[in-house]
Amino acid sequence: MLKEYRTITEVVGPLMLVEHVEGAKYNELVEIEQANGEIRRGRVLEVDGDRALVQLFEGSHGLRIADSKARFLGRSIELGVSRDMLGRVFDGMGRPIDGGPEIIPKKRMDINGEPINPAARDYPSEFIQTGISAIDGLNTLVRGQKLPIFSGAGLPHAQLAAQIARQACVLGSDTNFAVVFAAIGITFEEADFFVSDFRRTGAIERAVLFMNLADDPAIERISTPRMALTAAEYLAFEEDMHVLVILTDITNYAEALREISAARKEVPGRRGYPGYMYTDLATMYERAGRIKGKKGSITQIPILTMPEDDKTHPIPDLTGYITEGQIILSRELYRKGVNPPIDVLPSLSRLKDKGIGEGKTREDHADTMNQLFAAYARGKEAKELAVVLGEAALSDIDKLYAKFADEFERRYVSQGFETNRSIEETLNLGWELLSILPRSELKRIRDEYIDKYFPGDKGDE
Repeated sequence: MLKEYRTITEVVGPLMLVEHVEGAKYNELVEIEQANGEIRRGRVLEVDGDRALVQLFEGSHGLRIADSKARFLGRSIELGVSRDMLGRVFDGMGRPIDGGPEIIPKKRMDINGEPINPAARDYPSEFIQTGISAIDGLNTLVRGQKLPIFSGAGLPHAQLAAQIARQACVLGSDTNFAVVFAAIGITFEEADFFVSDFRRTGAIERAVLFMNLADDPAIERISTPRMALTAAEYLAFEEDMHVLVILTDITNYAEALREISAARKEVPGRRGYPGYMYTDLATMYERAGRIKGKKGSITQIPILTMPEDDKTHPIPDLTGYITEGQIILSRELYRKGVNPPIDVLPSLSRLKDKGIGEGKTREDHADTMNQLFAAYARGKEAKELAVVLGEAALSDIDKLYAKFADEFERRYVSQGFETNRSIEETLNLGWELLSILPRSELKRIRDEYIDKYFPGDKGDE
């Protein structure tokens, strides 16, 4: 029999203090019943002797503490999981919002997950094709990796997220691939865009969507990504699926964390964010990976908008420490009409070398990738030099590199949000662009690959 407490003494913002409580535990779920029968939920945030600090999910507006009673349920927040979640849309607390029936769960799982034993982790080593050349060809995504996208306000990260969710696949095992999509603190318009896009393209059949809107309580934002990751863990490690988790926007999550930390009167860290934000983000990001003996995997693409386009801001800064690289969107490229505006030079996938090559993508992938990076970097330098000294100051070879940089941005990076390129098409396009340069400039590619793939005149020296 659950005890009911009528000892609620104080409510401040989303926080509520209950006194004379026995045996309350950290993260325990709490129900608050009002005199009219309305029930609100919360969780234990802190226990001090017989006093429990409870964080409300629905907020405290209109709550009358004089005639409310609190019940401590003896368990933390759980999500009922089943393969039937595929094709469904849920709110940030895991309740269906698509008009469909409630899920009949196969099991209930704690949304905080369980730490993976490092010794049980398997090394990420298999290529995931997103259909986007700037990612597949140059900053390859590997199964089990965490690869964030750093964007800015007004940049088309929503369209990019939808495109990745729609197109991503593990080569050779499409039937067992799923996408778990969590939208955190987005507007109704954005939520409608994502749901409509998934339905329009049929991608929703293999996807699970969690939608937390901007007018939902801040505390719900803390739970939304954990709900999504719990669903992903079930599909990956119980149903043997390859799961891609897309979380957008982590900045809204961190703002909710700061808001709740301020309500608790905690000592603020850098820019007012709580000092434990690194640990908190790691509890989400580190739930990606592969486990030895399990067929499934979880790959994560967190998306965050950098405040003021500042890479040193605490949110992208801490995310970069935890994850294995980053894809950076460029405002300059976006102004030029390049979509998706991926800036390939500062972008990085630390595990790309493990997921490319013969048997995974193609034998020439690593060499062409290095050559494209080098040629584009030199082309951008040549264009900057031309701005300062005029085009007449450029040598003939520098002019070719400048032409290469323009064509690279126009044809390779800018493919639009509807084009889905196979890895073969991406690699062949790379060779086509490299043919702008004389063969003698391809110093990073082995001769046997040049002989086999270079579309230009083989005798061009």
